[in-house]
Amino acid sequence: MPIRSVVRPTYLVLCSAIFLLPVGCKTSQPTTSQSRVQTGQGVYQYKEEDPTLKPFYSDRQGVTGRNGMVASAHPEASQVGLNILKAGGNAVDAAVAMQFALAVVYPGAGNIGGGGFMVYRDKSGKASTLDYREKAPGKATPNMYLDSAGNVRAGGLSMSGHLASGVPGSVAGMVQAHQKFGKLTWPQVLQPAVDLAEKGFALTERDATGLNRIKDDLLKYNPGKTYFMHPEGRAWAKGDLLVQTDLGSTLRRIQTQGRDGFYGGETARLVAAEMQRGGGLISEADLANYQAIWREPIREGYKNFNVITMPPTSSGGIALVQLLRYIEPFPIRRWGWNRDSTAQVMIEAERRVYADRAKFLGDPDFVKVPSAQLMDRTYLQNQWATFNFSKATDSKTIHGGSLPGYESLETTHFSVVDRDGNAVSITTTLNGGYGSRVVVGGAGFFMNNEMDDFSIKPGTPNMYGLIGNQANAIAPNKRMLSSMTPTILERDGKLFMVVGTPGGSTIMTSVFQTVVNVIEHGMTMQQSVNALKFHHQWLPDKTIFENGAFTEATKQALIGRGYVLEQLTNTLGRMDCVLVRPDGSYEGASDPRADNTAMGF
Repeated sequence: MPIRSVVRPTYLVLCSAIFLLPVGCKTSQPTTSQSRVQTGQGVYQYKEEDPTLKPFYSDRQGVTGRNGMVASAHPEASQVGLNILKAGGNAVDAAVAMQFALAVVYPGAGNIGGGGFMVYRDKSGKASTLDYREKAPGKATPNMYLDSAGNVRAGGLSMSGHLASGVPGSVAGMVQAHQKFGKLTWPQVLQPAVDLAEKGFALTERDATGLNRIKDDLLKYNPGKTYFMHPEGRAWAKGDLLVQTDLGSTLRRIQTQGRDGFYGGETARLVAAEMQRGGGLISEADLANYQAIWREPIREGYKNFNVITMPPTSSGGIALVQLLRYIEPFPIRRWGWNRDSTAQVMIEAERRVYADRAKFLGDPDFVKVPSAQLMDRTYLQNQWATFNFSKATDSKTIHGGSLPGYESLETTHFSVVDRDGNAVSITTTLNGGYGSRVVVGGAGFFMNNEMDDFSIKPGTPNMYGLIGNQANAIAPNKRMLSSMTPTILERDGKLFMVVGTPGGSTIMTSVFQTVVNVIEHGMTMQQSVNALKFHHQWLPDKTIFENGAFTEATKQALIGRGYVLEQLTNTLGRMDCVLVRPDGSYEGASDPRADNTAMGF
């Protein structure tokens, strides 16, 4: 149950902050008795004697290397990436190989039946971003999930089953990335995934648990098929060998035919037949017409750092810049990690950013997205004018701002840096875990359920509780809005950090906190990944947090100002990141709560 305010303070200093430092406000200050952790970026401080402050959920240490670093959600995929780097491949070669390897060993989110985003920075500092987000099928309509009365139809049709799938983009994205920046041959970077599919790999405990969990849905949405079922009819267990013969054949077609091995020929025929069998809309023509798009990257400053991140159809890049600029005037380093004033400023920034997301953001090929205006500091000052240190802002009073000229959780991330300093940040997804739960007959891969990321009805939340409006309405061949936030940071013009995470609607805030933990609180990359997190997304009007993220004093201070807090039983984010340390070596950091693995040499 949410922790709700039961008492109000009799007096709090009222502070007006319109991008001015909150002079005179009561804030958290470091105490005299502290423990210091020396890091590569500074000194992270926390109160040793405070038993309610547990900043880290693990004491895992980062992996270091000078010649290359990879971090991903699965050890097999990380090993593939590392082997490609050792074989003389560059960061893009490794990233492409990892994308296809994850499609084999991490079917809950790794994919060829989904889509994603890539941020690339070469060793000279030139940046590129690739949008290989899925598209609505040509036969999609704005009201395809509504009944005759305009209400959302029962059955979760945008989340499960054939009608939930958009046209996949992952293969097209990898083909274009490799053609533009790859060094090794296409067959070379595909071979590891082919081997993993055809020869099989040993399941981790988490792999086995995931496949066992979806057994009923596999049977429901795939009648007559045996994909991802144990050949002996029993439950999967750690160490079992998963062999995927049909997927191996699909990967071989992609390996020998490139783009045409997926978007044409046998694979396209199998996808279209599967869609027709289950009432889906994707046709062979939809597949043939799909194209990934190179977009102009967002490059914006925060102090002496430069943020290189995704533009729409990702909402994450704009959101990350907004979040950083909202907190920039405040001394959160002095206040301390997750102390009451630090958390309050960050929560209020998140509240405003998600309101903007709901109002303004969508596919820029269909709607005018006022990206520059949303990141403009004057606009952000105006949005911040209602902030008050004495009490929480009511989300009902926050709306996407007024802009002149405006026309009206399961994902995976991986990061790669090679010996030359080329860097890749990729976030890719099927949307929900195992996507639509539909496996393409004869091809052996899961389809996405990305149609749920559209606003299927204005004001109706999706599976992550996100509200959308007309800018993100369904239209044929339109890309659905995403929260994915693959990002690369520079410090003083040099490569500094590669960062990203899965997490549905919480992606943007998890990336935000991970960046801030390093830049402002002096954490190492792995400490920042280990650090407990919180999240607010405008609606519903509550702050969720991981157990231990706030001290009891901080919780009571926030409650006293009117914040609704809800402790999570699960976790936020699954970060896989790389940091350039002061000596020029790389620190790879991966989430210790799952199979995430960083490897370097």
